[in-house]
Amino acid sequence: VTEEEPVQVVEKEVIVYRDKPEVFRPNGYVNLHYKYYGDAEELNYKNDGKNNNYGRVELKGKINMTENQALEYRIRDYNSWNSTGNTEDKGMDGTEARFRYFYNHGNIGDTSINLTSRLHYRDREDTDGHQELEYQARFNFADYMFNNDYVKTTNFVVAPKYRYQWGSGNNQDYDNQLGVDLYTMHEFPWGFSFEFNMYNTQHFYGEDKTFDRGNKTKDKNFTIDVEAYIYNTTNLYTNGDVTVDFNFEGGYDPYTWSQYKKYGDNRDQKQNYELYALPTIQVNYQATPALKLYAAAGAEYRNWEVTAKSDAKDWRWQPTVFAGFRATF
Repeated sequence: VTEEEPVQVVEKEVIVYRDKPEVFRPNGYVNLHYKYYGDAEELNYKNDGKNNNYGRVELKGKINMTENQALEYRIRDYNSWNSTGNTEDKGMDGTEARFRYFYNHGNIGDTSINLTSRLHYRDREDTDGHQELEYQARFNFADYMFNNDYVKTTNFVVAPKYRYQWGSGNNQDYDNQLGVDLYTMHEFPWGFSFEFNMYNTQHFYGEDKTFDRGNKTKDKNFTIDVEAYIYNTTNLYTNGDVTVDFNFEGGYDPYTWSQYKKYGDNRDQKQNYELYALPTIQVNYQATPALKLYAAAGAEYRNWEVTAKSDAKDWRWQPTVFAGFRATF
């Protein structure tokens, strides 16, 4: 008789590893640079100096505070390099601040239309000390636009808006504005991209404004401003953390139309524009994964003085150099 030993079954614990859900962490970037604008080529008539020989410190960045809230900021400080005491020859001087708060509401229903609210504040650098406060409801239709291997629509925003703009005196010199803006951005092969924006605004002034050489005074006006820019970045050299790029941007900055003839600033008609081209050579150094240093030099070609559509002329070169850093967190 053979006795069989009992069979023992031992169950081993099975350990299952699950990925922890990603926890949102605030993130963003900081960009600081100094830009110098040299003397533009001599014009055929007196230049008011505002576009010549000055510097600008710019601090800008973005903070993604939560998954659907973000804050953008931009502060510019202009300083004149002209030593003359003549006010007419003084270059740009002063400080400008802009803050934008975004709240992403997500997609509307079952659509791919994203809705984002934007609250905008700006303290302008001008002699009147204008400030502005604006709300926009930004509907992004980018997912419904034309996209393929050659054209990619990254932004197509239709934005109804209300803006209140006032002067330093906090009196009747204010401007209530209602309108609809359009913001678009398209990417193409070989480093090209195209930006097109349109600002359609009905102005309601607190006090009558002068138009058409003083022949008309109106308490309202309808304006359209168009921006159209072409961008290109081409890498010329790469060696480890060092790159050298050729950058180009140019276009209408802006093209404007007014219901009534504007008076002053060489704009004694309904339409005027500024057209420019800005090629630069930029050297970048990626010091750490989160820190990039850069420096660039180039020249801007623009119709600085006469911008009226019928006689826009006198395009001139203005040299510029800038250097700074960009840090991400």
